[in-house]
Amino acid sequence: MPAEIIDGRKIAEEIREGLKERVAKLEERKMTPGLAVILVGEDPASLSYIRMIEREGEACGVHTQVIKLSSEIKQEELEEKIEELDQDAKFHGIILQLPLPKHLNALSAESKVSPDKDVDGTNPVSTGKLLLGEETFFPSTPYGVQQLLIRSGHDPAGKRVVICGRSNIVGKPLAAILMQKKVGANATVTICHTGTKDLVSVTREADILIAAMGRLKSVTADMVKEGAAVIDVGINPMKDPETGKTKIVGDVDFEGVKEKAAAITPVPGGIGPVTSVMLMENTIKAAELATGV
Repeated sequence: MPAEIIDGRKIAEEIREGLKERVAKLEERKMTPGLAVILVGEDPASLSYIRMIEREGEACGVHTQVIKLSSEIKQEELEEKIEELDQDAKFHGIILQLPLPKHLNALSAESKVSPDKDVDGTNPVSTGKLLLGEETFFPSTPYGVQQLLIRSGHDPAGKRVVICGRSNIVGKPLAAILMQKKVGANATVTICHTGTKDLVSVTREADILIAAMGRLKSVTADMVKEGAAVIDVGINPMKDPETGKTKIVGDVDFEGVKEKAAAITPVPGGIGPVTSVMLMENTIKAAELATGV
């Protein structure tokens, strides 16, 4: 029986409706949540993601402003700009869009965002709190994965979760979220990577398999346990051989895996919409904390 398709757009809309109510309460106090998005250069993938953020901000009632900076900017100039935005009361959240040009140090720049405005959880302080299980902002993509699982009826609690990919953006923070002794977590988590021996034998043990490798169709049906839930975080451009047009596909061989899994996210329409709405949730939360709501 083909897998249940986990509809990220539907789940994002459910979350969005709740966020609108929270924004309305803030507006009663003459407060509009504000998000500053810093873009250095003109990376095409970054531009596409930022357009999604702007649309989501408008839909949720979050004032979203993109600050575009030259790809030639110096490290100290970038950090001065971040500190300037950090002091601006109209912004409750700040994100630095990655990747940065090679001459810039992302970790140093991200450290200039104060933890109370670090709505994508990239400051080292936020990362440390996440690992310790303390209150902090979760990075938006891992947060979105958790929400997809919970809201589609696949609670991670007590499950064997296997994450393919150990990036600082998805794999590591997602493992830290799902291993905590908390509601919506409490899973047994394994991270696989390029050094994992006999990868297939590990992924086949997963009740929940999360693909975040950044490689086109790298998770195939033989790697998936019958009845597993599969979350595809991959975003890979691929030219359609029939039309010649470029389309976006995931890290999972969707057509093969959907015949074996119990549930699966599509690409597009899976994690993407939820990622951007969770970024707004964090921004609204930051505004609530600043206002005392």
